[in-house]
Amino acid sequence: MHDIRAIRETPDAFDAALARRGLDPLSPAILALDEARRACISRAEAALAERNAASKDVGAAKARGDEAEFERLRALVSEKKEEIARLEDEAKEKDAALRDLLAGIPNLPHADIPDGADEADNVEINRWGTPRSFDFTPKEHFDIAGVSRDLDFGTAAKLSGSRFVVMQGAVARLHRALAQFMLDIHTLENGLTEVNGPVLVRDETMFGTGQLPKFGEDSYQTTNGWWLIPTSEVTLTNIVAGEILDEAELPRRFTAHSLCFRSEAGSAGRDTAGMLRQHQFEKVEMVSITHPDHSDDEQKRMLRCAEGILERLGIPYRTVVLCTGDMGFGARRTYDIEAWLPGQDTYREISSVSTCGDFQARRMNARFRPAGGGKPEFLHTLNGSGLAVGRCLIAVLENGQQEDGSVLLPQVLHPYMGGKTRITPEGHLD
Repeated sequence: MHDIRAIRETPDAFDAALARRGLDPLSPAILALDEARRACISRAEAALAERNAASKDVGAAKARGDEAEFERLRALVSEKKEEIARLEDEAKEKDAALRDLLAGIPNLPHADIPDGADEADNVEINRWGTPRSFDFTPKEHFDIAGVSRDLDFGTAAKLSGSRFVVMQGAVARLHRALAQFMLDIHTLENGLTEVNGPVLVRDETMFGTGQLPKFGEDSYQTTNGWWLIPTSEVTLTNIVAGEILDEAELPRRFTAHSLCFRSEAGSAGRDTAGMLRQHQFEKVEMVSITHPDHSDDEQKRMLRCAEGILERLGIPYRTVVLCTGDMGFGARRTYDIEAWLPGQDTYREISSVSTCGDFQARRMNARFRPAGGGKPEFLHTLNGSGLAVGRCLIAVLENGQQEDGSVLLPQVLHPYMGGKTRITPEGHLD
């Protein structure tokens, strides 16, 4: 959500920032609605003052026996009461319209991110690891002999339709091990607090992180009005909704492993093979709630937390900063981490780490009380995947595949796999 006062003070700067996202100027419409709303409030206040003055004079007119003046003043009080009610209703309607307008406008991009139209204009800032040289043609995860029988897309289609998978055996255990490994690193080494929260949330919870009202079609809603979360960012960030924290409590850092649900609206025909793009998937999420002065440093720290998981797993990756045309609705700046997938011979996104500034905090009314005194200020919120479990599974399988169809497992996962070090060509743990 945007600060209407900032738009009033610097409308040209607001429109210039929106133009970087490819949007037409919006400040004229916003300010016209804001002015109409404020005019209603001003007129209601003037009418209230007139009513109050007339109310005081009614008794005096009655006392001196001036019946005509008494009736005139009584009629004026009644008239002003109706006028005030009408103006207050108009002000409420315009306030709701202004809120709806502001709620549909994306966050303003940070000054330091590159301009661009789409992902082709993203800028690489880091690369780690060297993609392995294969002396055979590497396969995609679903075609690896030791894996294919444990990724059952046919049964999933029978149960639920397309873009679902039933994982079994060694692959299911490896998927579980990856999530456990990520949580252990984030809680024991990276200082995050583990949270197990609901995956069904209210409208206002989805609104707080920006999924509503504009992106309702991207999520699933139950018949009684709950929403299935598209990411546990929704749950974790809203922990502070409506709260005023003491500055000494900051930062607050959370992590959660959860099911996530996305309709994938608009993605027809994209990544239909395998489990790269699913309606139901699992993710280990990171969320930080910070002082505004520290949010940029916190984003760098979160980025390293996510990159560190891939480094421990030995998965080559590259990090890019997203351009204005590829950035999410609520983000000011986003770094994507892309893991090397030899089966596709390319890097694919496995994590996004974003800073939202006070954009989400304004929607949630989440503030902090400065240590030095003064009125509460809005917090800054950040989120990042640490990592997408299914996509990490794909990366581990494809990078560890062998010519005979077996898969060598990263050493850091051996304790989570009961000491087993590979998946055999027959799909067993060995």
